Amino acid sequence: MVSTRAITGGVDTHADTHVAAALDPIGGLLGVSEFPATPAGYGQLIGWLRSFGTVCLVGIEGTGSYGAGLARHISAAGIRVVEVDRADRQDRHRQGKSDPLDAVSAARAALSGRAAGAPRGRDGQVEAIRALMVAKRTARAQRTQTINQARALIITGPDDVRTRFTGQTPAELVAELAGLRPQPGSMVRYHTLLALRELGRRAQYLDAQLERLDELIVPLVTARAPSLLRLHGVGPDTAAVLLIAAGDHPDRLRSEAAWAHLCAVAPIPASSGKTQNRHRLNRGGDRQANHALWRIVITRMSSHPPTRAYVTRRSREGLSKPEIIRCLKRYAARETYRYLRAG
Repeated sequence: MVSTRAITGGVDTHADTHVAAALDPIGGLLGVSEFPATPAGYGQLIGWLRSFGTVCLVGIEGTGSYGAGLARHISAAGIRVVEVDRADRQDRHRQGKSDPLDAVSAARAALSGRAAGAPRGRDGQVEAIRALMVAKRTARAQRTQTINQARALIITGPDDVRTRFTGQTPAELVAELAGLRPQPGSMVRYHTLLALRELGRRAQYLDAQLERLDELIVPLVTARAPSLLRLHGVGPDTAAVLLIAAGDHPDRLRSEAAWAHLCAVAPIPASSGKTQNRHRLNRGGDRQANHALWRIVITRMSSHPPTRAYVTRRSREGLSKPEIIRCLKRYAARETYRYLRAG
């Protein structure tokens, strides 16, 4: 007969296998076991945990990477999942580093309440946006790299090539390079122009790919958060990044302060060696979300009258530009939080 005692599980996740630990209600270790990172393995892991009693809570490391599939499977089984960032440092110092120890540490973090955050969720519209944004981010980076490579070839190329293509905008440069029809002649000049033509065509291909991705991303973002897009300085890309940071289940954001901390714009006290009453921004959090808030602020500083008036007033009070941007990012986090929760 299966016991009815409440069981807390912890899982250390990897690409091929997951290591699980089970604890009783007072934190006693009941067992540690390893399972394959497959749907069948997920079922075996849940069955193993349930052999000790009623599973009430499972702490999982890496719910946004290796543990994403397991987190979905356990949630679908009606078991609460919390996200565990890393194994407890004190446990690592005392006992060393191993997968079983990390699994036990994850279980204890869940049982004690130290890990209480729900996973972002990868089972809805925001996950679809995230997948498309991954492709767009890499395509945009490759386009920039391609243009930089073309400019480097032009700088080191023959004099007439350097003279012809120097000073053009990226769009003009790509269009002209893609249309080149080099004629055989000087070996260096001919092959330099061939290389430039291929780089131009590659940039055009990436431009077309970016357009196709935008055609898919914009309707998804508009459907998910139309109110967010109506804020000054928030475009589809910025809104997409903020939605991805919040996840498919924005109710996991317990407060506006928690959202600010996630975006790395929550001021925290400076160290004891600093001047009293000084604060700095926390260095943790989601860097992309932080950059999205920075883009909102920079846009508003150039074209939003209330923000421009705020900058003028705070400058007269003696604040530097970085300090003003810090304050505005905090305000932007407070403003966007309302619309993310509503979404």
